[in-house]
Amino acid sequence: MSQMPQLSACPSCEEPLESGDRFCGACGYDLSAVPERPQDNPTITMNGSVPAQGTAAGEYPERPSAPPAGAPWPAPGPADPQATAAGGPMPPEAPPAAGVRFDRRPDGHAAPPETYQTQPDHQTQPDQMQPDEYLLQAPDPRVSAEPAAPVAGTGGKVCVACRAGRVDDDGYCENCGHAQPRERDHMEQESGPIAAVSDRGLRHHRNEDAFAIGTTALPDGTPASVAIVCDGVSSATRPDDASQAASRAASEAVLAALPRGAHPQQAMHDAIVAASRAVNSLADEPATAREQAPHQNAPACTIVGAVVTSGLLIVGWVGDSRAYWVPVDRSAPPARLTEDDSWAAQMVAAGLMNEAEAYADERAHAITGWLGADAYELEPHTAAFKPDRPGVVVVCTDGLWNYAEAAEEMARVLPLDAAAHPLHSARVLVGHALDGGGHDNVTVALVPFPAVPQGAGSA
Repeated sequence: MSQMPQLSACPSCEEPLESGDRFCGACGYDLSAVPERPQDNPTITMNGSVPAQGTAAGEYPERPSAPPAGAPWPAPGPADPQATAAGGPMPPEAPPAAGVRFDRRPDGHAAPPETYQTQPDHQTQPDQMQPDEYLLQAPDPRVSAEPAAPVAGTGGKVCVACRAGRVDDDGYCENCGHAQPRERDHMEQESGPIAAVSDRGLRHHRNEDAFAIGTTALPDGTPASVAIVCDGVSSATRPDDASQAASRAASEAVLAALPRGAHPQQAMHDAIVAASRAVNSLADEPATAREQAPHQNAPACTIVGAVVTSGLLIVGWVGDSRAYWVPVDRSAPPARLTEDDSWAAQMVAAGLMNEAEAYADERAHAITGWLGADAYELEPHTAAFKPDRPGVVVVCTDGLWNYAEAAEEMARVLPLDAAAHPLHSARVLVGHALDGGGHDNVTVALVPFPAVPQGAGSA
């Protein structure tokens, strides 16, 4: 059993702790329930014999450090002889601390912060739910109905729910009162060979997920694909703004660094730092905004991203959004490429529970790492892989992997032609989550490996 980490504050009630305390003197919380966070995944060669999930980190070769500043990666191409690695500075180390944020209730809905930030075992009653989390009787967003037609003589639009009422200027049906879909309720995008789909789901009032995808080229002309997916923390204020700011900042940072010769692993690390800064800046609100919601946490989100080149796959993450590897040859094993920053993952890593027990616990989705001004520390995780065969990288939020948690399950759901038709396949994955209940926002990006030149995409 791993040693209990030294905590400065109780992760349940946030009251200060004395050195050596085993139980919180304020609420009695068992501090041994928060073991040390798992180590990062190392660099491994994916040769069809991927180590099984749950393998101790020490059994892998140690992850190499990022290349030294000034060392070009790869060798600068003839068109840009001056290109060198960016190799930005590492962020300053924060004092060791640990924290837990409860992102949703045990039944899968978002958690009001005043209830679940301080009382993780208390069940929120329906009359305590926040207005944004009331369950809406929304139409299935997968139904590709015809675009709302103008109402004769009014110039308005027809309600997508009752198909009869006029939609007023505030976006509500004058007949049935149904709120009409917003731009972020369902988003789809293709960029060369990459595709991403995000959906509000069937139970949430808004979509707090965001993504950013793009393609570029390394200095030697080698193509590179980038996908970033972020999940807003529902117990924080403005989670939708946080995820959008983080995804944009990270994507822009990676797409700018790679053509300059930065090593993809260093570029991913720096992109997460840039995303963190973008989310932190959202906390600089007017005093009046803080007075209106003094109980709210600072804006926060999780992040996961992938960079794919001709022979290298890089993933980076903070939080519990995930990346999976699914080979085109389904006889080869798929793999999960990330380890969650969550209570459940720490319990499994510490050997206190198996995965089935940990993820069945109501505290499973308490995240221990996130981007935000109130995060205890910024600890970007990055890992490099060298697959020896073609495949697809699935980059997603927990709104999808809750319905296909194991790598084998994700591989079964992913269409066989996902590398050739990523947009269609992303729609299929989102549909799988909606068929399973759609309790959360659902976002997935698909990145074929190896990277193919820009312009090649779905038929």
